[in-house]
Amino acid sequence: MRALLVVNPAATTTSARTRDVLIHALASEMKLEAVTTEYRGHARDLGRQAAESDDIDLVVALGGDGTVNEVVNGLLHSGPDPERLPGLAVVPGGSTNVFARALDLPNHPVEATGALLDALREGRERTVGLGLTSGTPGTDDESVPPRWFTFNAGLGFDAGVVGRVEQHRERGKKSTHALYMRQVVRQLIGEPHRRHGVITLEQPGEDPVRDLALSIVSNASPWTFLGNRPIYASPKASFDTGLDIFGLKRLSTSALARYGTQLLTSSPERGPRGRHVTARHDLTQFTLHSKVPLPLQMDGDHLGLRTSVTFTGVRRALRVIV
Repeated sequence: MRALLVVNPAATTTSARTRDVLIHALASEMKLEAVTTEYRGHARDLGRQAAESDDIDLVVALGGDGTVNEVVNGLLHSGPDPERLPGLAVVPGGSTNVFARALDLPNHPVEATGALLDALREGRERTVGLGLTSGTPGTDDESVPPRWFTFNAGLGFDAGVVGRVEQHRERGKKSTHALYMRQVVRQLIGEPHRRHGVITLEQPGEDPVRDLALSIVSNASPWTFLGNRPIYASPKASFDTGLDIFGLKRLSTSALARYGTQLLTSSPERGPRGRHVTARHDLTQFTLHSKVPLPLQMDGDHLGLRTSVTFTGVRRALRVIV
């Protein structure tokens, strides 16, 4: 087997020594080429090169969810083809690693490498569904290029939090859960649409759902992790179904206290409930429109401001080694 290892040198939870150990362990079992990313988008370019190659069987992403997202977008640049494209393996090295943990992979990079080698020896893999965003015809965002996401996306509040975290990371701060929670509070204080949402959910054959103040799209469950605590916004979301959406019509102090508590105590059997909650399961396609430009995030990566985004759930899009 010939494999490409894409290494993010800025991965939060791995040192240079740890990465060297992991590379040697993988190289002992396969013909391995290791490439260290040098710029934003480099992992995407490497994934695309692997997809266009005739002799790469596997791409291993060593890094956080952002690295995985870039690799996936490179692999699927010309569309999904699980039988032809190289498989994907993940060695988590970020602060949260939602995609890897949603696949029940170990969160420690050394343990994850051992699990990967065992999976390769035993031929364990699964074909997972992914989310795809695109510009909406007839809107200002019509020409925005499509982009894949692996576990979640959001338009509005949560994307604003992601943007704030990225600003701090660009100034040299580490991405920690404490930093994330501080930015949640600051985003809430500055949120101009707390009581009157500006987002509309439209799906074929259904009445529009208007005035959402928060919208979270999930391709897997849990939605995210707070330390080791899984948070379930859409407990039924799965790599084997379409997309789920969780929306809130109010972000007032009382509403946030109620639904924030529900999120913190959520489980695989029960997510947030209430009269301000909108929840949809297993959707193939839908669109989120906003009256004003709002931030968009996918897999924890801030992608700028958008007023309209179309989401598509694509089943059986990519082979993953598990």
